[in-house]
Amino acid sequence: MMTGKNFVGLRDTSACSKINCKTETKECISAMKKVFLLGDSIRKGYDKYVELAFEGKALVYYPKDNCRFAAYTLRHLSLWKKETGCGDDVDVVHWNVGLWDILRMQDGEPLTEINVYRDYVDRICKILKMLFPNAALVFATSTAVQEHLFDYYTRKNSDIREYNAVAVEVVKAHGGTITDLYALTESAPSEYYSDATHFNTKDGTKLITERVIVRLEEVLGMKAEKLDYDRLFVEQKDIIGI
Repeated sequence: MMTGKNFVGLRDTSACSKINCKTETKECISAMKKVFLLGDSIRKGYDKYVELAFEGKALVYYPKDNCRFAAYTLRHLSLWKKETGCGDDVDVVHWNVGLWDILRMQDGEPLTEINVYRDYVDRICKILKMLFPNAALVFATSTAVQEHLFDYYTRKNSDIREYNAVAVEVVKAHGGTITDLYALTESAPSEYYSDATHFNTKDGTKLITERVIVRLEEVLGMKAEKLDYDRLFVEQKDIIGI
């Protein structure tokens, strides 16, 4: 579990109550809402910021690992639950998978064929419901890419839209809801990107992080703290992402 310790000094951590718990006593941990974040490097670009925004209000868990492609995610779900230390009482799982799956290899074919991807997403939903029986499932669609910047491997936005549609259909069939990061990023300025795929710039990080925070606020029924991105991004080395 990550607990905001990377951000010491950015916020007062002295107070503790069941509503706003700044120290992780057993009583506080039991009372606080719990969030489990899963996903690829897009998730790794916002997880620590989401954690900071909910510090003292909800516990935000996430693996250090890049969750990569659907088969990899499926294989490691139980392991990540154990490694992060979260229990069965998670309130919401916010997750994504797809950008690795749509990656077109040298033969022109995607890493994961779309019907196989559909099956993996279905199985992931089933296992998440087994691991976290009371959790709301929220799926984040894969973000848009800058196609013209790819060389050796390629990603196509048309593939992303197609795979997103499949995932949305499956997740909704399991009672889950959607954070549409593709629609959010489809018209994002090029300067929001840090490369062909990622948004590890101040504006790009803010764009995606704030949308995820708003979605979690809706599901959890609470307000997160506002983040000062100017302060967090004073220098390039302060950028937290992949």
